[in-house]
Amino acid sequence: MGEQEWFDQDFYKTLGVSKDADQKEIKKAYRKLARKWHPDQNPGDAKAEERFKKISEAFSVLSDPEQRERYDAIRQMAAGGARFTPGPGGAPGGFEDMYGGMFGGGAPGGTYYQSTGGGAGGFEDILSGLFGGGGFGGGNSGFGRGGFSSQPQPQRGDDLRASTRISFKDAYLGTTMKVSIGGKPVTVRIPAGVRDGQKIKLRGKGQPGVAGGPAGDLVVEVEVEKSSTYSVEGANLRIKLPISFPEAVLGAQVAVPLPDGKTVTMKVPAGSSSGRVLRLGGRGLKKGGKAGDILVELQIVVPPHEDEAYKELARKVREAQGDWSPRG
Repeated sequence: MGEQEWFDQDFYKTLGVSKDADQKEIKKAYRKLARKWHPDQNPGDAKAEERFKKISEAFSVLSDPEQRERYDAIRQMAAGGARFTPGPGGAPGGFEDMYGGMFGGGAPGGTYYQSTGGGAGGFEDILSGLFGGGGFGGGNSGFGRGGFSSQPQPQRGDDLRASTRISFKDAYLGTTMKVSIGGKPVTVRIPAGVRDGQKIKLRGKGQPGVAGGPAGDLVVEVEVEKSSTYSVEGANLRIKLPISFPEAVLGAQVAVPLPDGKTVTMKVPAGSSSGRVLRLGGRGLKKGGKAGDILVELQIVVPPHEDEAYKELARKVREAQGDWSPRG
């Protein structure tokens, strides 16, 4: 979306936040709406896809402090009637015609991405990029006897944003996938150990630069599905492992499932109690070339059925332990 379209877009209303909302509120609102309207959750629903695109465009602008400042300034001008009207006979002379080249050139239409801006911070900075100088007035402004500067100034291309959702297994192992940008597939390598909400930057994969300027970047935000087996504690993973009463008393070799679908054998020491935590070193999430651990929390489980033989055995155990109490 080009900046000339910001006049008619209320990004705050799109995200359902107030104009003085902080970045935390904006991100929370975006993630809630994105989950609801993401095309993966609404396959074949063109309206949902369009709604998701609008939500993403609004978040792209409001989550970037420089873009948000420019948006607020432009919207304030629109509210104050700052736009000019075309001259007689359809001749150019309006604000939008005069500055169309400045505000045009938004990111091409595509799937789940938007421009995040990578250039100037204020209105005068935008003008200086167009006219080759330091805004209005001054020797290098581009206005005056010489007219406009004939040499366009190099400008960095806009960044692009995309989001993707992966399984917990893919986050643990790492994976390679493709995202669609402007209708073209871009390969993204997801490193092993990626966390939920982590952003991956692909340098030079954003919008092309202007007049020889460098291309922008592609920033991909990764959403990791939660695991029903493991909880994440930094680089460590925690799992609650059920064991039987005999395994706890006598000790045993038990199989522990890993996030990649494999298992590893672990020794349960004799005399283990529920809540005891054993450690599988180097089996957790990778971070900075190293890997965390898997913390195995033991939980003693007894048979659910009414087994008289098991009850009789429990009575003998109670007699054997005498006056000992686990709550003593």
